Amino acid sequence: MTERPSRLGRGLAALIGDMNTIDSPRVAESSNGLKRLPVDFIIANRANPRREFNDEQLADLANSIREKGIMQPLLVRPTRDPNQFELIAGERRWRAAQRAGLHDVPVLIRDVGDKEALELAIIENVQRVDLNALEEAQGYGQLIEQFDYTQQDLAQVIGKSRSHVANTMRLLKLPEPVKAMVAKGDLTAGHARALITAGDPEALARIIVEKGLSVREAEALGQAEETPRKSPKQSAPKVKDADTTALEKRLSNMLGLNVAIAHGEKGGRMEIRYSTLEQLDAICMKLAGQS
Repeated sequence: MTERPSRLGRGLAALIGDMNTIDSPRVAESSNGLKRLPVDFIIANRANPRREFNDEQLADLANSIREKGIMQPLLVRPTRDPNQFELIAGERRWRAAQRAGLHDVPVLIRDVGDKEALELAIIENVQRVDLNALEEAQGYGQLIEQFDYTQQDLAQVIGKSRSHVANTMRLLKLPEPVKAMVAKGDLTAGHARALITAGDPEALARIIVEKGLSVREAEALGQAEETPRKSPKQSAPKVKDADTTALEKRLSNMLGLNVAIAHGEKGGRMEIRYSTLEQLDAICMKLAGQS
């Protein structure tokens, strides 16, 4: 982790510019200064966070490449095989180029390690909005598990808030069938986050998809599922006095969140319910006197 801080928070172009360029007699140089590689020399990156490739969109991109060529070069790195380069970013363009029947493609060749390659792949895909929410979460998980990143490190690298990183990674807690719905686009990230703490997220996910519920409706459904059912042995709750009820309403209006107060002879407690980490951040800022 000691070598990364000076690179954090910088865009893909800046990161690429820091890396060593590979010159090789195996690589042809085009008139505009870019390198060109035979399509067959390039292999997919097994660590690429992107897993889903829409067939119809690939066909459209292949038609565009056939007519106009590839406008943005692929980013690759050399392997031990002198006739093989591994993709870092641009797999969709590479796949479409194969469909279009291109023999070679423009590339930028950079000599980077596994950590930098994964970092660049995630940054490129996030900046281009090419990842679905689950792929983004899995990519963040790879960096954290394999290279000891913290959520704050990731937030700086990709230019997102820490709460965005945390909320996205929470999707990894969902059951596999629900993850599959997110990967296919049947559920949005907002829908999925509303199910994380539900008792039966898979069943609720099916209801959301079948009824076409909005994110707000999904959140209400998830919160209803979270509410514990009172056991027969539990006594009925005490009726709150008018002053306590009025104070709850006032605080709820101030915070924009549900506030509950339980007061007794020896003290009590105040509970503030929130649904997202963004709401928690807002509460902390208000308690700290920040706007």
